[in-house]
Amino acid sequence: MTRANGESAVLKLAMPHMEGLDEISALRFWHGHSTVRLLEADLETGAMLLERCLPGTTLHSESGLRQDEVVTMLLKRIWNLTKSPSDLTGFRPLSLMVELWCGETIAQKHFWPDTGLVNEGLRVFNKLARPALTDVLLTADLHAGNVLRSQREPWLVIDPKPFVGDRAFDPVQHLMNCGTRLQRDPIELVRRVADLAEVDAERLRLWTFARAAADPRDDWRNARWMRTALKLAL
Repeated sequence: MTRANGESAVLKLAMPHMEGLDEISALRFWHGHSTVRLLEADLETGAMLLERCLPGTTLHSESGLRQDEVVTMLLKRIWNLTKSPSDLTGFRPLSLMVELWCGETIAQKHFWPDTGLVNEGLRVFNKLARPALTDVLLTADLHAGNVLRSQREPWLVIDPKPFVGDRAFDPVQHLMNCGTRLQRDPIELVRRVADLAEVDAERLRLWTFARAAADPRDDWRNARWMRTALKLAL
C-alpha cells in the first residue's frame, strides 16, 4: 500500500499471541536500527503500518555461512541499543516465555521418548532464564525467514518476539532453523555462531541443548531433535 506522502508501506494485522505481545513497543525502542521501521500503530488492535522492504527477499537466498554472518551482525547491533537496565522497563522477562514452554512440554510428558534427557533440558531452561544485570532486549525469533533485503539497509529484521534476557539465547532460533548443519555437527556450528555473535559458547550450547531436548512440539516421534540434544549434551 501507499501512504498519502507516497511512501510504500505494509499493513500488518497480527493475530494476538503471547510471544509477540510487545512487538510494537520493541519496534519503537529499536527505532529502525537494523529492524523494519514502525510508521504507525494501534495498540488496542495490534495493527501496524510498517516500512516496506524492497526487494524484500529473505536471507534464505544466501548460503548458510552467509546467513550466520548476517544474523549475528544484526543481533549485535540490536543488543547494543540496550544501554542500561532502566531502558527495559515494561518489557517482559525471558523467564516468562520459558516458563510457558516448560509447562507445555510437561503437559506432553506421556509422549517423551527420553524422560531423562527432557527433564535435563527443562532444568537447563530454568537455570539459564534467570534474570541478570547483563540482560538486553532480545528479538527471540531471529532466523533467515525474518530477515529481508532492503534499500535503506542491506538487511532488516521483521517479526520480533521481544523479551528481556540473556543475549546467548537470541542466536538459538537461527541454529534451530539450520536443519541439516545443526544435526550433522551441532558443536561446531554452535562454536562458529558464538564466535560471530561474541557470546559465551558454553551458554549458547546449553540454550541450544535445552531447546533441542525440551521444546514443546507437535510430534515427539521425530527423533532428530533427541539425537541433536544427545550430541550437545556430550
